[in-house]
Amino acid sequence: MLITEILACVIFLIIVTGIIRTSVSTEAKNLYEHNNSKKINRDNDNLKNAPSTDKDTEWNLILVNSSHKLDKSYVESIPLTQLKNGQSIDSRCYPELQQMMDDCRAQGYSPIICSSYRTHEKQQELFNQQVQVYMNDGMDRQKAEAKTAKSVAVPGTSEHELGLAVDITDIAEQKIVNGMEEQPVQQWLMKNCWKYGFILRYPEDKADITGIVYEPWHYRYVGKEAAKYIYDNQMTLEEYCQKFCF
Repeated sequence: MLITEILACVIFLIIVTGIIRTSVSTEAKNLYEHNNSKKINRDNDNLKNAPSTDKDTEWNLILVNSSHKLDKSYVESIPLTQLKNGQSIDSRCYPELQQMMDDCRAQGYSPIICSSYRTHEKQQELFNQQVQVYMNDGMDRQKAEAKTAKSVAVPGTSEHELGLAVDITDIAEQKIVNGMEEQPVQQWLMKNCWKYGFILRYPEDKADITGIVYEPWHYRYVGKEAAKYIYDNQMTLEEYCQKFCF
């Protein structure tokens, strides 16, 4: 009789333990699935908000800087459209550029493109000219070239050679001058350029990332989707490409 009672107790304990384990396991599984579901939903939300990186539109997101030099074979294939003032721009962004300029004028402003596409030779000429200015002030060539590179891109690393960059100023100036960010033209462009696929390429507080000093006149075409994301998140093209392109 005693043995029977002991066996009954053992069997009871085994059954109870099994139920507890099953309950704990089920709760753990449900908790894991709940947390994992939340993570998946967050990931899906991030994917929905992330800009697309369609292979067919990579031309507008080419990163050009001191660390990413232009591919010479690509430069030779850039389709160009000549503007009325003799400047040229990549034909693929011409419609948006024209619309941006027209809308800016419709607001009563007078924007003018004072520089756009440049050949490698033209970029070399501009670079050499600035180097000479610093050398005339007493700098040796090495220091002059290093200082020049902060404001004039080294040939082969300029967005102007890419055909997607434009320098815009007020028609009353028609050249790059200090304090341009105060011009009504620039203030309108800074607030609205993203709507047309352009970004202010070299913001005031991002020189440590772009490698170029603040240029409140230099706008770069990246496409409307990327431009909106960059504008909304106050990013540079370098930061955008690091996040989505590389």
